[in-house]
Amino acid sequence: MRLSPIDISIVLIYLITMVLVGWYYRKKARVNKESYLLGSKSLPWYKLGLSDASDMFDISGTMWMVALCFVYGLKSIWIPWLWPVFNQVFMMMFLSKWLRRSNANTGAEWLQTRFGLKGQGVTGSHIIVIAFALISCLGFLAYGFVGLGKFIQVFIPWDVVKEYVPFALSEKYVPHFYGIVFTLFAMFYSIIGGMHSIVTGDVIKYMIMTVACIAIAVIAMQHLQGQALNVPKGWNDPFFSWKLNLDWTAIAADANKKIASDGFSLFGAFFMMMLLKGVFASLAGPAPNYDMQKVLSTRSPKEASKMTGFVSIILLPVRYSMIIGLTVLALLYYNQLYLKGPDGVTDFERVLPATINTFLPIGVLGLVLTGLLGAFMGTFSGTLNAAQAYIINDIYLKYINPAASTRKVISMNYIVGIVVVAVGIFFGFLANDVNEILQWIVGGLYGGYVAANCFKWYWWRFNANGFFWGMAVGIIGALAMPYAIEWGIAQGYIREALPLYWWPVLFVLSLAGCLIGTYASPPTDMNVLKSFYKNVRPWGFWKPVQELVMAEDPSFEPNRRFKLDMFNVVLGILGQCCLTLLPMYIVLWMKLPLLVTLLILVIIVLILKRTWWNKLEN
Repeated sequence: MRLSPIDISIVLIYLITMVLVGWYYRKKARVNKESYLLGSKSLPWYKLGLSDASDMFDISGTMWMVALCFVYGLKSIWIPWLWPVFNQVFMMMFLSKWLRRSNANTGAEWLQTRFGLKGQGVTGSHIIVIAFALISCLGFLAYGFVGLGKFIQVFIPWDVVKEYVPFALSEKYVPHFYGIVFTLFAMFYSIIGGMHSIVTGDVIKYMIMTVACIAIAVIAMQHLQGQALNVPKGWNDPFFSWKLNLDWTAIAADANKKIASDGFSLFGAFFMMMLLKGVFASLAGPAPNYDMQKVLSTRSPKEASKMTGFVSIILLPVRYSMIIGLTVLALLYYNQLYLKGPDGVTDFERVLPATINTFLPIGVLGLVLTGLLGAFMGTFSGTLNAAQAYIINDIYLKYINPAASTRKVISMNYIVGIVVVAVGIFFGFLANDVNEILQWIVGGLYGGYVAANCFKWYWWRFNANGFFWGMAVGIIGALAMPYAIEWGIAQGYIREALPLYWWPVLFVLSLAGCLIGTYASPPTDMNVLKSFYKNVRPWGFWKPVQELVMAEDPSFEPNRRFKLDMFNVVLGILGQCCLTLLPMYIVLWMKLPLLVTLLILVIIVLILKRTWWNKLEN
């Protein structure tokens, strides 16, 4: 264990601070349900944006992205489109303000503004979105839990602590043990202090992470001076052809095995599938998790747009400073790192913790370790808050105890929080690694989410019954998909196991469920549709509703911003790519690409100032 007393002190001070933050905000969180779950919708947009960015700066995702950067080089910037990362651009340009105009507390409550309180399928649509929210939240809790344990194990070997633990533990479950220990800290401050303490904790963590990321980038640049990276041809080029064409055979042969197991060798096909899925997923709007809760917590639709625009600006350059910095150090001193897993196979998800533990000086190591622990705690607490919101607001208060007092609601939040954490840990024990959970979430679960949640924004005829059947078919398909793929491979019917390549099947099944369910029942009540259309003001296929609204109110101006919004989306995605590449070019000191990227970014900012910022409205 390389941790010095200074490093350990930094970590302990942070953990104690988080406990105190939760305790400090406990009274404010107890004022009412809205204060606990949404911070009373009084927090400024830049603070919520910083908090949202911090939640996305998770430890498991960062480990995964460092592993990707090591193996795929600058081409790795495209792989996070699996989420897709550019959904923030769609939200920034139009979806965040549409969502916030509902003034709802959760995504399930939002459905009432779209489908009403009565009618065929309304109750089912409400229940199905809650089910999706809870399944995805539990998946993300397990995802963070597994990543944290693997991270901590590198810094605190089991041999150091096993003498102080009153039970025996096999090496396979050591990461899970560490995950449980640090999960308890995150659980305490998020459950006690609600959204107020979560946002404050995220702000503290972001400041620590910024210092740590810049320090890592500077250290990497110092080590790189006068040396050349031993990487395959094409590693430092973000552009690609149909095939990946990266050959690690003479450098680190196990990297070739990772490329093969990831299924990314045909990178052109992989990219097109990501882009196709990503556009539909982005048009569907935010999934019912911490991201949606932060949008609903803003003070106005205009601030909701600003918040989501702020996320990419403060997240990508800082995060990728760390990613490229650690990658450079790992490549320079690859032979000094121990990356073998318990099964003796090279585990590239260990690149991040192994590099930090080997090359960072005293003090900086403590800051980085603290920041990454905070990254886990921030993501964990935000996801936990979202799960609590759905269970309390959309199940307990709607179906079990509608007249519950504020005190009772807060007590139930505590109980629900503990239960959700326990279930998330249980699912974490069932997972093999971070990538396994990630691929199921983005390739499977979200494949069943997209169709129904696209239709709800853009097509007036889509109703609650269609939403229920579209989501139900998608969720059932996503849960069954891993077993179906395993069976197909065993029978020799299929060869490709990557969930991303199978999401079109889920999408088509879900699409069929949407259409059959919609036309099997009458349209949504026209008064509900008119209210939704006037309040949210979406563009899309709303002509029958638009004509009725304009007949009643000739002064009403329909949304004619489709072309401008799409133009801004394209610019925003290009801007995101530039923000990602900037720190990579700086650390690698690639001067000409750096200057070109800066020039493109400046032009994009100047255009968006006129086409987006100046045109923001509530």
